[in-house]
Amino acid sequence: MKPESSSANFRINAPRPNGQTVGRTPPTQPGVSTYSLARAIEKMGTAMSFPRDAEIYRESNPASYLYKVVSGTVRTFKALNNGRRQIRAFYLPGDIFGVETGPEHAFSAEAIIEAKLLVIERKAVVALAARDNDVARQLWSLTSRELRHSRNHVLLLIQSAQERVVGFLLEMADRVSAADEIELPMPRQDIADYLGLTIETVSRMMTHLEKRAAIALPTSRRVVLRSRSALNRTNAESGVPLCLTTS
Repeated sequence: MKPESSSANFRINAPRPNGQTVGRTPPTQPGVSTYSLARAIEKMGTAMSFPRDAEIYRESNPASYLYKVVSGTVRTFKALNNGRRQIRAFYLPGDIFGVETGPEHAFSAEAIIEAKLLVIERKAVVALAARDNDVARQLWSLTSRELRHSRNHVLLLIQSAQERVVGFLLEMADRVSAADEIELPMPRQDIADYLGLTIETVSRMMTHLEKRAAIALPTSRRVVLRSRSALNRTNAESGVPLCLTTS
């Protein structure tokens, strides 16, 4: 594995010669907690770069690595038989992804925009977790969050189109910025594939919310939340929690 690869065809889950582990060797003294999971990835991981739309891993590939987003945005998705995609999650700077409950990836992953990632072998993290209780707890917590996200995403998809779009905007506002202005890193088609809607429906719902003065749309990617209370009221009517963050 070469750091800072920018090749769209580079497979970071290719086998390593001699079973080498990426990055530095973790601490071996038992019972001493010196790493958090994020810090372990920062210390032991290898930096890699992926251009826009580059494949990071493919569905059914061995889940041999974990990934932390340093910059850019990543989508995970499943290709459907009808040619459409179902996007499962978006990962933003600081998020860790690639966590699986089995030996293979259930979804494919791609860079939405140019992305820099830190990559660490899964077996190195598991070995560290066996020695460090803090890392073990954080790894378990990360796995639990992924499962909660999957559950809540299913619940999101049974809501009305307006509720889905409102829920997405509130989620992104919480994740991207502390302010009420969001610069969405993903195109409308990705949002539609995440929400299980057509791009026309997403655009129509955005325009509807703008006319209601709940949001403003200075550009197609920039959204200003003008009235969180109005958005929250719309969201509360569904009665479905929107704990969709993955970080």
